[in-house]
Amino acid sequence: MKEMKYDVVVVGAGIAGPIVARNVAKSGYSVLLIDKKPAIGTPKQCAEGISIKVFEKYDIPYDKRFINREIYGAKLYSPSGYELELRYKEASGVILERKVFDKMLAYYAAKAGADVLARTEALDVIRKDGRIAGIKAKHEDETVEIHADVIVAADGVESTIARKAGINTYAPPHEFDSSYEYEMLIEGYDPDLIHLWFGNEVAPRGYVWVFPKDEDRANVGIGINSDNPQTAKYYLDKWLKENNIPAKKILEVNVGVVPVGGFVKELVKDNILVVGDAARQVNPMHGGGMAEAMEAGTIASKWIVKALEEEDLALLRNYTTEWWETDGERLQKVLKVRKVTEKLSDEDLDLFIQILSGADAEKIAGGDYGEVIKALLKHPKVILSPRRIKLLRELL
Repeated sequence: MKEMKYDVVVVGAGIAGPIVARNVAKSGYSVLLIDKKPAIGTPKQCAEGISIKVFEKYDIPYDKRFINREIYGAKLYSPSGYELELRYKEASGVILERKVFDKMLAYYAAKAGADVLARTEALDVIRKDGRIAGIKAKHEDETVEIHADVIVAADGVESTIARKAGINTYAPPHEFDSSYEYEMLIEGYDPDLIHLWFGNEVAPRGYVWVFPKDEDRANVGIGINSDNPQTAKYYLDKWLKENNIPAKKILEVNVGVVPVGGFVKELVKDNILVVGDAARQVNPMHGGGMAEAMEAGTIASKWIVKALEEEDLALLRNYTTEWWETDGERLQKVLKVRKVTEKLSDEDLDLFIQILSGADAEKIAGGDYGEVIKALLKHPKVILSPRRIKLLRELL
């Protein structure tokens, strides 16, 4: 059996893992990034949309090799077909090619000094003298023991390493969404905008999305509550049929589950850190988790470097503290909004999309929804409904 020794081993090369590996390697520490897939980034489980701001914020090159299309805003559709458009003069987001993007993030980690091993599956943790001293993995057909001072579990929503280390990542089925997506040819939608359809009959607790990757090619997907008696595929096919969209030119099918019901409380146990989907660090409102994984990976890597510099692994616990005081607090507020929006009827959604403006939508998208809620509470059509007033007040 082969043995290796590193300062840090990172399990999972999605988004958070390579960010951690790159940042720690830049500080001069030995890092190994492993991923069980033979090709990092494949298959994708993502709609591939992300804010343009992340490239500068997280020091990621704006590389045309993984940017499919620049996006200038969004268009929202209510159950009865009312529309709300938010359009910027400058690009506000991009649709990525995740298969290239994820691999390039691993490449940036490798360029920074990290070792990277694809097709390497973490199987268990190694315990020595009462503490976790590394992981057991399988690379190709060879069993390897990877000894490390710090272990990072970035291995997705069903994290093997977090479970083996005794970190409680359990959540009941209701706290997950099921998603189903076609990459397909589709025409008739403005390719400069992302498009989102809402409604309890359209996508229970979720939405249908069209994220353009080309003039006539897009990710067309849906997310619904995972404990729904019907499947996400059922609702997506139903929506395509009702909208007379032929589903005969499907280039790719992607499925997955998204943790949208809350976040792992303890992000560190001894020398193990959990980041990204493994920590359920996902925006509960729209189900996206790439920016959240980048933020968590950045905070985690800062405290890993600090702990190694000062030879005090107890400092790793500051990752839990800082994340919960910053992004965790923000996402808790988003979770509260999502739980209230779950109670909205189709008539509520019709009304709100009718009376909200593009400027209102911009404030909501930026997380500044307080002013918008206060304005809605004064609207004549809202004042007539005590139930709507009660729901909106829950958001303040």
